[in-house]
Amino acid sequence: MTAIKASQVKELRERTGLGMMECKKALVESGGDIDKAIEDLRKSSGMKAAKKAGRTAADGMVKIKVADDGSYGVLVEVNSETDFVARDENFQAFVGVVVDKAFDGKLDSIEALMDEETESARQALIQKIGENINVRRVALIEGGVVDGYVHSNNRIAVLVALEGGSGEVARDVAMHVAAVNPQVAKPEDMPADVVAKEKEIYVAQARESGKPDDIIEKMVTGRVKKFLAESSLVEQAFVKDPDIKVGKLLSQAGADITGFVRYEVGEGIEVEEEDFAAEVAAQLSGQS
Repeated sequence: MTAIKASQVKELRERTGLGMMECKKALVESGGDIDKAIEDLRKSSGMKAAKKAGRTAADGMVKIKVADDGSYGVLVEVNSETDFVARDENFQAFVGVVVDKAFDGKLDSIEALMDEETESARQALIQKIGENINVRRVALIEGGVVDGYVHSNNRIAVLVALEGGSGEVARDVAMHVAAVNPQVAKPEDMPADVVAKEKEIYVAQARESGKPDDIIEKMVTGRVKKFLAESSLVEQAFVKDPDIKVGKLLSQAGADITGFVRYEVGEGIEVEEEDFAAEVAAQLSGQS
């Protein structure tokens, strides 16, 4: 039998909100696979979607630069170890250099962005401030009408590309994406495997109701439709005017969404939590 660590139980509890014993049982049955345990729990208990894996523990900032004619834009994320350094003028100047380089060269890969010159500047900054600095991501959007939005704390930034419309509309949509974080632009953009997995979970939940198959099918169809609406940009209520959907906002402006990119500082980066009490105790024990 697979040994289950306390840290695994803790993470599953944080992501599901369920009890310790229920989480431990699910982990045992899944062989220690947390994502599979979440799927099984959702099927058996009707639990809502779990929190995304990965604590946003890395720091730093995101930055965008958009062409004056709105034809293209770039978005970068540069990470530091602490918020203190993220606010440092030397760090912010380096981020400016990075985004300018991506913009001038229309670069869309870290390999192209981190040439010898940029890497040398990064190493010099590390030596100066005493923290690790990482140029993590870069994105390029071009074609149509491009504009973006950066949240005031420089932790969330979005670029949006429209066919038709204006830069003002693109900025409004980018602000919505920053606030609501849709998974896809349109329902048909949702990957088939994601839809299939959601449907499988809904079927398992519905069968517990004991209702006949035809009723279950209607229930599942309705829940999948709701999932797609909640997850798709054009189907969401516009954050600045909840009385209309984003899709309606776009059509009124004579525009259509062709793409968007959203970066949030540190998303998906897992940083091991340090138990300082245990660390000190171990050091003291080693000295005795």
